[in-house]
Amino acid sequence: MAVTLEQARRVGYTCLKALLRFAFMVANNLVAIPSYILYLIVLQPLRVLDSKSFWYIEGVLFKWLLAMVASWGWWAGYTVVEWGDDVKAVSEDEAMVLVNHQATGDVCTLMMCLQDKGTVVRQMMWLMDHIFKYTNFGIVSLIHGDFFIRQGRAHRDQQLVLLKEHLEKYYRSRNRKWIVLFPEGGFLRKRRETSQAFAKKNNLPFLKHVTLPRVGATQVILKTLVAPQENGTPAGGDAVIKESKSKGLQWVIDTTIAYPKGEPIDIQTWILGYRQPAVTHVHYRIFPVKDVPAEPEALTHWLYQRFIEKEDLLTHFYETGAFPPLQGQTKAISREMTLSNLWLVGIQSFAFLSGGMWYCIFQYFYHCLF
Repeated sequence: MAVTLEQARRVGYTCLKALLRFAFMVANNLVAIPSYILYLIVLQPLRVLDSKSFWYIEGVLFKWLLAMVASWGWWAGYTVVEWGDDVKAVSEDEAMVLVNHQATGDVCTLMMCLQDKGTVVRQMMWLMDHIFKYTNFGIVSLIHGDFFIRQGRAHRDQQLVLLKEHLEKYYRSRNRKWIVLFPEGGFLRKRRETSQAFAKKNNLPFLKHVTLPRVGATQVILKTLVAPQENGTPAGGDAVIKESKSKGLQWVIDTTIAYPKGEPIDIQTWILGYRQPAVTHVHYRIFPVKDVPAEPEALTHWLYQRFIEKEDLLTHFYETGAFPPLQGQTKAISREMTLSNLWLVGIQSFAFLSGGMWYCIFQYFYHCLF
């Protein structure tokens, strides 16, 4: 079939736009990530003298870095509409966020939609696949204190021990509040067939839009972070924890991400922007942690129920274009998530100005030494 001049122009424009966006992303990374590292190196004396202030500043810089990632999608027209409970109400409390996992864009979507949730982004910890350690953002996550988990049965027990140790060492000593994990343990397209076979073998529901979750990491987080008065076990950590008088983990936020027509946005699309503008829908349900069972078998059943509910939510969304109303509501209410373009330009400008400043400093010292 012959390609018309108009079609050729559209393709050319899309390719040019993708190339320019990629160039901007590379430049952005080359100035923002080294600047983040260098600021924290310079601030190491503050870490010794006033650890709380150091991690506050680190959290602000971390939030700005995540906002830069969010801006790539926002300026490409990949926006978010939110449904269900309003998580802003618990943004200052400790919470565990359980998210379904479809593509690499899920992380970018969360980086965007949590930007306007108070202090959440700067005080959050991520659990992610160990492969992300080797990406351009890996060094930032390592410094921030995120946990990289290695998948596979052979590593499972050891990884859970390491997760517990990591939480005890870093979670409250760095004043973390939210912890985000993807309990399915991988992308939907990769795990669906195995999950369905497991469900059939164990008389569990047949799921198409999600997979049955793995329970290990969730159980470790609950045991380690729930306050003693709620589960009778130590909350974990060092002397800093005692000083903070933490109430412990208070909420579980069940988060469901739905893409138009069930077509996930991956990180390549997020960066290059070659896909038409799209609205991603994010649904929240908040559960008090006291209502979450601690006993392994009961917790497994509880977690399975959450993902069975996610299946129903997504089925309803793909059939109607909207999530169903919450219990007690007659109509589902959606909220359009917005970001300030002025603020995004401001932090991008700060990144490039910081890069220029560090370059001048290095040039000065180089000429002084040589």
